[in-house]
Amino acid sequence: MDDDHMQIGEVAARTQLSLRTIRHYEDVGLVIPSARSQGGFRLYAETDVQRLMVIRRMKPLGFTLDEMRDLLDVTDRLDAFRSADRAERAELLERMAGYERTAARKIEELRTQLSRAEDFAATLRSRLQSVSGEDSGPRTAALPG
Repeated sequence: MDDDHMQIGEVAARTQLSLRTIRHYEDVGLVIPSARSQGGFRLYAETDVQRLMVIRRMKPLGFTLDEMRDLLDVTDRLDAFRSADRAERAELLERMAGYERTAARKIEELRTQLSRAEDFAATLRSRLQSVSGEDSGPRTAALPG
């Protein structure tokens, strides 16, 4: 193995993804190891790690595998863009801008959900404090006698 490549364990540690998740992303074609060792082990380059980081950031926002694949295609094509075709470049940039708008919308939705969750937790805390402050012992009903 050369210094430019990493084994899957190092990639998993750097990306905080499980080995199983990385293999799944390989199986569905989102990331392909740059090389294989003589023993057949997957070897990843820094560009592969960066692809996995894009995927990791998209996942909590609810992007589908197809959307991840499409955005990675857009970024790959923009990174490799050498053509004088301005229309193609403009179309790629618009697709990327669409993903940025979608991400911003999904982040706002998550903020709303988080705010509601925090309100709920505060309600529970308040209720616990009011109930525990009323009486420290168990209540017993007086029985008729």
